[in-house]
Amino acid sequence: MSPNHNAAPRRPIDHGWSKRRGPRVGSISVLIAALACCSSTSARGQEETPQDKGLRIAQESRDRNEGFGDFTAGLTMLLRDRHGRESVRQMRFKVLEVSGDGDKSLFVFDQPRDVRGTALLTHGHANTRDDQWLYLPALKRVKRINASTRSGSFMGSEFSYEDMSPPEVEESTYKYLRDEPCGDLTCTVIEQVPLDEKSGYSRKVVWQDTGELRTWKMELYDRKDSHLKTLTFADYRLYLDQYWRAQEQTMANHLTGASTVLKWTDFQFRTNLDDSEFTQTALRRVR
Repeated sequence: MSPNHNAAPRRPIDHGWSKRRGPRVGSISVLIAALACCSSTSARGQEETPQDKGLRIAQESRDRNEGFGDFTAGLTMLLRDRHGRESVRQMRFKVLEVSGDGDKSLFVFDQPRDVRGTALLTHGHANTRDDQWLYLPALKRVKRINASTRSGSFMGSEFSYEDMSPPEVEESTYKYLRDEPCGDLTCTVIEQVPLDEKSGYSRKVVWQDTGELRTWKMELYDRKDSHLKTLTFADYRLYLDQYWRAQEQTMANHLTGASTVLKWTDFQFRTNLDDSEFTQTALRRVR
């Protein structure tokens, strides 16, 4: 077995606008190298359209995140209703990078007892709709998440099944809107429009800092173009001198007043995960 390359996290960063800032998501995710992008931009000069610039930044963000191989992490999910009442769930997460396609990921619930063993498996795809399966241990069966239910709540949280899929550049169109201050950083604001007509969102507006291209905020608009939810990110840490991961994500639902916080811990990179761990058969063996 090759040595474990788990580097200690470096430089906690929190430049959020909110009280607390919260992959893929994921995100987690291959067309144009950053150097090629920059050279191409210089050649075009002012000819670069807002759409071209938005796509270029999205591609560069993806390129910077490539090559991690796999990683595992622990999660605490904090659900808070509009009255401030809270409930807590403990989870495990692992993801496998897939060359030439979307990544494969697995969430497993450990606590409380009534959801222990429940697991969500996602096979991301670059050019087709992602595949998702939910394992329900009480029923001892695997349920496929179809296109019409991907916008539904993931286990009672403010995250949808769609939100739990690793993002892929090819899934959206992009438009650069502006640069603006975000805390003590400068952020690029980009509008993303999902290509999937079954998406629960008509568009997303994303704030990424111009230096490291870390996502700090994402506004999510429903199919009627109402501002439905806001996802914020906090406490970024650097792993393996390349990969930034937020230790906290908060999804606030502006319609219901409820929110869900995901707190990530114990990131372990390049742990030699195998493709066989991300199958429907493996779901039934989750412990």
